[in-house]
Amino acid sequence: MTTPEELDTRHTLLTAVARFEELRTRDSLAPRPDETASPGDPEPLTASEALDLLALGETIARKAGYGRQLSVRTARAAGASWSEIGAALGTSKQAAWESHSRWLDEQAAAYRRDGDPRESPADPGPDAAPR
Repeated sequence: MTTPEELDTRHTLLTAVARFEELRTRDSLAPRPDETASPGDPEPLTASEALDLLALGETIARKAGYGRQLSVRTARAAGASWSEIGAALGTSKQAAWESHSRWLDEQAAAYRRDGDPRESPADPGPDAAPR
């Protein structure tokens, strides 16, 4: 059985989405078991392909989530406020800060542990001025 972890090593976000769309489209257009197939109808998904479709959906969600974290980090580093980030995410500044600040702080701490000379103080919160 295919797992999201296995697919993560085989696919970029782009290739995972392409394969997901291919399977999803075929699944949408294929006749259901209680329907009579017409000439030219796509074959229904096999159990293995249906499980791939599920695992691809999870892989895409994980990759997109990580990309979102990186984008928030980039926005903060470029001077965006938490209000602006919240608006871009369709949420409040508080919700954006709560969702992303811990990850940002962990990344900053990891850089410091690895000997990165840049010292990045912990994020002071959603009401603080951008860095």
